[in-house]
Amino acid sequence: MSIDLHTHSHFSDGTMSPSELVALAKAKRLSAIALTDHDTMAGVEEAMAAGLALGIEIVPGIEISVSHQQIEYHILGYFADPEQPDFAAALLTMQEARNQRNSKILEKLKALGIAVSDEALQSISAQGQTGRPHIARLLVQSGVVTSISQAFDQFLKKGRPAFVTRFVHEAVAAVTLIRQAGGIAVLAHPSYNDPALIRLPTLLTELVPAGLEGIEAYYPTHSRAMRKKISALAHRYNLLLTGGSDYHGEVRPGTSLAGGGNVFVPPELLLKMKERWRQRRS
Repeated sequence: MSIDLHTHSHFSDGTMSPSELVALAKAKRLSAIALTDHDTMAGVEEAMAAGLALGIEIVPGIEISVSHQQIEYHILGYFADPEQPDFAAALLTMQEARNQRNSKILEKLKALGIAVSDEALQSISAQGQTGRPHIARLLVQSGVVTSISQAFDQFLKKGRPAFVTRFVHEAVAAVTLIRQAGGIAVLAHPSYNDPALIRLPTLLTELVPAGLEGIEAYYPTHSRAMRKKISALAHRYNLLLTGGSDYHGEVRPGTSLAGGGNVFVPPELLLKMKERWRQRRS
């Protein structure tokens, strides 16, 4: 039986509600999932209630985009208190930055002769954080493009005419904030911008002293050789191993939660994480 410690709901850029995600996890016979929406923990309460009803363990989580030496990475945070003052303020800063970026993207699209509006965007993203995937869905809905991937390739990704950068925290700062909020900070999908894992050892020498406690080893695109290298580094730095599907729903066709033909994440990884968390709290 697998677990999945990396999922997204419609509170960020997924297409399913937290309750629907939990129901899907139940159908796939997962024993636990973590909800790790981007820059928000607003969906965790709903997920917890659904998990209690369906007998699925829910791990409160979040995923934060960060920068380190001008390269983007993602940090997962588990068990953090969203009401801790510094952490809450940091989340608000990131959420406001997303809103500002969205407005600038819409302005660029309008300048390109594409009729889009804030109202139409909000109808697609009715709750939680709005981002580029929602704008991509708006472009599909409006008939401007035929797929979300085309929306990014033609308009929204870096180097394309409607791309806009946004504020992100430095990686060390984000790790520190998660730790201060009582959470466990984990480096997500380390191959994301480092497919050969060349920069990873140096990155860990800077993030571990700041409070990084884990690294995502089990991931759909991670080969066995990658997992072996990541596991060796985790052992060297006394890091927890985690894993998940990074499931977003229908926005990424052909993907699924962990288990089955997708990545398998051993349940004992969560047991070790909770033990580390309990030891630190005591």
